[in-house]
Amino acid sequence: MNKRLYIALAAAVIVIVVALIVTNTTNAQQAQLDPLIGKPVPASVMAKLSIPNSVSNKIGIGSVQYLPQKVTTKMPLLTNDSKPEVLYVGAEYCPYCAITRWGMIIALMRFGNFTNLHYMASNSSDVFPNTPTFDFANATYTSPYVSFVSVETTTRNRNVQLQSLTPSQNNIFTYFNPQGGIPFVNFGNQSLQLSAPVLPTVLQGKDWNWTIANLTNTSSSTSQALVGSADVFTAEICMLTNDTPQSVCGQPYVSNIERNVLG
Repeated sequence: MNKRLYIALAAAVIVIVVALIVTNTTNAQQAQLDPLIGKPVPASVMAKLSIPNSVSNKIGIGSVQYLPQKVTTKMPLLTNDSKPEVLYVGAEYCPYCAITRWGMIIALMRFGNFTNLHYMASNSSDVFPNTPTFDFANATYTSPYVSFVSVETTTRNRNVQLQSLTPSQNNIFTYFNPQGGIPFVNFGNQSLQLSAPVLPTVLQGKDWNWTIANLTNTSSSTSQALVGSADVFTAEICMLTNDTPQSVCGQPYVSNIERNVLG
């Protein structure tokens, strides 16, 4: 057999084998996640998303790669119900939104409470398939310090429009984000998160239980990525609330991020 033909055939076989392995792995993870997708998150699981200050003081920004960007134009503070507003726009299918939600939830739970969060995973055939996450579509958030408004635009399978931006939300979204990328997080019109803070690779092949179990392991890549994201978001929110409450905003990791990272 011609040597070049032999090499080409061998390469083709390798490609096919790798593709089969990837497909089987994706299908196995899909089967593992399916029973919980769309189900409410129980209180016992929510409690595990309350990360101790001691963990965040060790992690700081962790492995966060993409930080919120300050709005350079003088803008009035975005508020809702007389509180500074954090506006999130994403979609269930989006893997970058999926990993961003972890940090958002952990951070926001330091200022208030979520009810009716549901389990979710990103699209099974997209890049970073089946990234485990949660869904804001049916959730309610309450806090005496900050307002959180979320819009999940499209379902996991991309086949149904889920929620729509109001005209005022759409004006904000298109003004700051003319290309329409998601995730989009607006911290009171003062800073913007226009990408995931970390890549979803850290959660590939994982489920919720494994991820949550590793959140407080400060040496794990999971904790470094997700708690690090939460710490950055926490500092952003503290800058909106004039560093209240002190039980959150007075922590060393917050003041360090405010001073040395977000400036």
